[in-house]
Amino acid sequence: MSDAKHDDVLGMRQRITRRDFLNGASIAVGASVALPHGAWAEAFGLLGARSAPPQVGDYYPPGKTGLRGSHDGSWEVAHSLRDGKHWDNPTPDSESYDLIVVGGGISGLAAAYFYRQQAGPKSRVLILENHDDFGGHAKRNEFHSGNRLLIGYGGTQSIAGPRLYSAEAKGLFKDLGIEVQRFEKYFDQHFFSSRGLRHGYFFDKETFGQDRTVVGVGQPSWPEFLAKTPLSSAAQKDLARLYTEKVDYLPGKSPAEKKVYLARTSYKDFLLRDVKVDAGVIAYFQSSTYGLYGVGPDAVPAADLAGLGSHPGFAGMDLSGPPGPGLGLEITRQDDSHYIYHFPDGNASIARLLVRKLIPGSAPGSTMEDIVLSKMNYSALDDPASPVRIRLNSTVVHAANITDANSPGGVLITYVRDGKARSVRASTCVLACWNMIIPYLCPEMDAKQKEALAYGVKVPLVYTNVQIRNRDAFEKLKMSGATCPGSYFSSFDLDFPVSMGGYEYPKDADQPCVLHLQHVPCSPGLPARDQQRAGRTKLFTTTFEMFERNIRDQLGRALGPGGFDPARDIQAITVNRWPHGYAYEYNSLYDPEWPAGQSPCEIGRAAFGKIHIANSDAGAFAYTNEAIDQAWRAVGEITRKTG
Repeated sequence: MSDAKHDDVLGMRQRITRRDFLNGASIAVGASVALPHGAWAEAFGLLGARSAPPQVGDYYPPGKTGLRGSHDGSWEVAHSLRDGKHWDNPTPDSESYDLIVVGGGISGLAAAYFYRQQAGPKSRVLILENHDDFGGHAKRNEFHSGNRLLIGYGGTQSIAGPRLYSAEAKGLFKDLGIEVQRFEKYFDQHFFSSRGLRHGYFFDKETFGQDRTVVGVGQPSWPEFLAKTPLSSAAQKDLARLYTEKVDYLPGKSPAEKKVYLARTSYKDFLLRDVKVDAGVIAYFQSSTYGLYGVGPDAVPAADLAGLGSHPGFAGMDLSGPPGPGLGLEITRQDDSHYIYHFPDGNASIARLLVRKLIPGSAPGSTMEDIVLSKMNYSALDDPASPVRIRLNSTVVHAANITDANSPGGVLITYVRDGKARSVRASTCVLACWNMIIPYLCPEMDAKQKEALAYGVKVPLVYTNVQIRNRDAFEKLKMSGATCPGSYFSSFDLDFPVSMGGYEYPKDADQPCVLHLQHVPCSPGLPARDQQRAGRTKLFTTTFEMFERNIRDQLGRALGPGGFDPARDIQAITVNRWPHGYAYEYNSLYDPEWPAGQSPCEIGRAAFGKIHIANSDAGAFAYTNEAIDQAWRAVGEITRKTG
């Protein structure tokens, strides 16, 4: 079958909601890839093109589909800065502020909130955000089917491990009205099981020799489940042994010695060298670590997976006693809570609650429930009359301490908006952006701090939401989602069954619903940070058309046995591309154990004059509570200086 014919079968030319909105103008993605480079640059604000101001009444980023996340128009100025461009003689803004926050993610919004708690309600704060929406990675995706609203999460997924949150993070949640125990009622934990829907595996022909969807992982027994797969008999036998037998694969080592060994050995090497499994077992597990680590088992310490209890091979080992060296924060900073503490839009609702607190006119309501259906008033975000202003589509290119003896001091921030450079002053600043951009924003910073800031390489990933016509194929297959170890998307799942605040999860099988797909661009065999650098490049060079083709092809093949037709059943697609995704978490395969205070994140987050740093990178932990804790720390630095 020709490529064009195959595209027709997949529905690549079907009229669906795939239109992206660039600078307020609707442009069909299929046509946009033909624009010349200069036209793109102008559209993205590099050559003076104007971005749609939030004052426009129909400005509503959560409703945009197509290529989102780090969308086109959000990153080009920063890349130009990286490549040596300078913006001289910026036009000064007439206003000045007590605090400027660079970055409108959860850490930046929390920093603004904590600052105003300390400085008082009259303090003036400006938040500058390069994307067309606030929230950082916490992004809301909306779809419409007739009069029905469907909501998905485009980034930060859930409130993970809330029992381990700091007093400050718990206090912020209390101020916002978030009571996590309420999710135990809103999240229907029996929705799928009550309908007989179980998790499955999709084996693709390119990796496993044939396409096959197998439902009910490990059921009714591991040998019976594995017998349905296209895995070789040797791989099936070894997997069954791993899951059913309790064997000490490191005999002769003490518990302490085992933990040291596992900390310096990847799970892949442990399986091949010590458990002596068939290579097909590695293919089976390839994507199993993507969701937490952003790399495969070749780059994840076996000790971490033993600590998580998520992977087999450790049941027969004595690993008692204190933690081993370099045990990852996924174990030491998490608890055993299930991922049920979830708004329909993920942690985007936390960002929306923060904005509503900072700018009361931005959204109606007063509870964690009513924020779900509250429509944000984006025209209120940069209101000159408000003591807190959020300025979107504004990329900061320089942050400097004012050292002029004839000046009252403070900071001078240069940012680019609508292709034009502007400058604005404040008494102090919090850089709540990503660590790797800070050395470019602050060229005057010393080399040691710059090197520390550049150490962590953020994990690239793609969260994709697909609106489908109905759930019929899942019902026929008796499946709620699937792990896809060899495919482009490592998993796809029916969205979390959460109903709250008047929003109802689609309960009937014939109703349109949202699928969530995850893609992590790994390069197995390279060290983790090198894989992440390579993956970032892959994402920046992947067009929406390529994403769409992979979505349609994979869903058609995996769900086809249930009657799914991608040309007929896909109604809308939103691809949340995050070339700079999760914060880098230290990995015992590649990173040393630094003395207290000497890790790169600790050195990098030190105050630089009146410039302070707050983000999850600053704690090397890719979770919302870390973003909040770092905001609290940064504001504490400010108040200690001024108090």
